[in-house]
Amino acid sequence: MSNHVHFVLYGEKEDAVRFVNDLKRRYSHYYQLKYGIKQLLNENDLDVELIPLEGENLERALAYVLMNCVVAGICLHPSQYPWGSGNVYFKPVKSQGSCLSDYSKRSLRKILHSAESLPGNWIIGDRSFILPDNYVKTASVEQRFRSPQRMDYFIRNSSKAKKRLSSEYNLPAFTDQTIFKALPELLRSLFQKNSFSELTRDEQTECLRQIRYRFSADLTQAARACGITYSEAANLIDKV
Repeated sequence: MSNHVHFVLYGEKEDAVRFVNDLKRRYSHYYQLKYGIKQLLNENDLDVELIPLEGENLERALAYVLMNCVVAGICLHPSQYPWGSGNVYFKPVKSQGSCLSDYSKRSLRKILHSAESLPGNWIIGDRSFILPDNYVKTASVEQRFRSPQRMDYFIRNSSKAKKRLSSEYNLPAFTDQTIFKALPELLRSLFQKNSFSELTRDEQTECLRQIRYRFSADLTQAARACGITYSEAANLIDKV
């Protein structure tokens, strides 16, 4: 997603926290190398929830995660979101691309912006990123759901899907990416500022209102566009 990421991990809580903290460290380094910007990702919130393995808890959790991109208005089905794992399960044909072993170390570093050593049989897709098929435990997930029909049932009946289909919930009229592209010009024209973080608290409140009005966005999408949490956005809107 544009301002957060979900992982479903198997292991101890301490291992999950260590994994995410290492991801933050590596991604911060990536930002610095590619953009010359030091992102302090260690300040970002981390929420770890235990998923009981009995019953259908795991299936519900997986369906919830997969449906995030749909509720955000990015696509119509999880299988259409290339950066998630919705398109890796129960596929009759393996994803197409080039193996990492086909590239020189120099070429890989230029493409991936990383010098990490990765398995040579991993595949890069046509958008120049490593496909989720390589690192997602596809077989384990398929074994859990047992069939495409059963997986589709959980996706269609997840809490995210019910929110999307409820009469009280309007789908976003614009994607997150569209609002992101329009936001800099909106900030300059209304506040003569270049970023949301430069705004005063009152200006941030007005910016959220303008995004909701101009793009028919709900508060969740407006918060994502501004790079803040839903709670922070709600506090700004409710402060007056």
